[in-house]
Amino acid sequence: MMLPDYWLTRPETTGDANANKAFDKLLAAAQEQDEGPTIDYTLPWPKWQFLCHVADHHHLALHGSGNSEISLFEPRQSNDLGEFGNQKAVYAASDGIWAMFFAIVDRDRFDMSVTNACVRLEDETGAVHGPFYVFSVSQSVRPLEPWRTGTVYLLPRESFVTQPPIPFGANEVQIAQLASFVSVVPLAKLTVTPTDFPFLKQIRGHADERLTEYATALQTGAAWPADS
Repeated sequence: MMLPDYWLTRPETTGDANANKAFDKLLAAAQEQDEGPTIDYTLPWPKWQFLCHVADHHHLALHGSGNSEISLFEPRQSNDLGEFGNQKAVYAASDGIWAMFFAIVDRDRFDMSVTNACVRLEDETGAVHGPFYVFSVSQSVRPLEPWRTGTVYLLPRESFVTQPPIPFGANEVQIAQLASFVSVVPLAKLTVTPTDFPFLKQIRGHADERLTEYATALQTGAAWPADS
């Protein structure tokens, strides 16, 4: 089963070995410091590439926030339509771009809801495709460009569990959401701006009163609900 065209695919990277070595060196330098340092990012490659690299290749969990001063993440009760996402937990992502979305969307200054997803598809042969993304905020605030400078925290992955996969036609959907039911101390953090987010112009708008319809579309592969 193919995903509808509103799903976004991760931008292509050059696969530059020099970039990967630089990312590894930057991460190692940050981990040698105490108290979750802010990473001084001066590399020529986009920040999203660094974040995706550390998530994909260093097994780190990532958490995006507007608060740049978090020294300890403690489990909190979430408010989510899905069972896994509606627990008392520390939530994070196993994908760098998805975590960036939560860092740059300003839900402190703007009254909005968000609809978003990050998935990979495993087909009947066992091949895994993706990741694929959807990002949307309330239609009422989308024209106001409700973005901010935020922080992506790099967290140790040991205490996190992954959201169970769900069937999707002949495929299986692997969801990049993680949850820890114990407190987590960040390893490091990275400041990100709206212009660092590669899909800023592709963030959609949705009607708040129809959130269930959008959630159903994402889960079933249906078309994006049309404006009424």
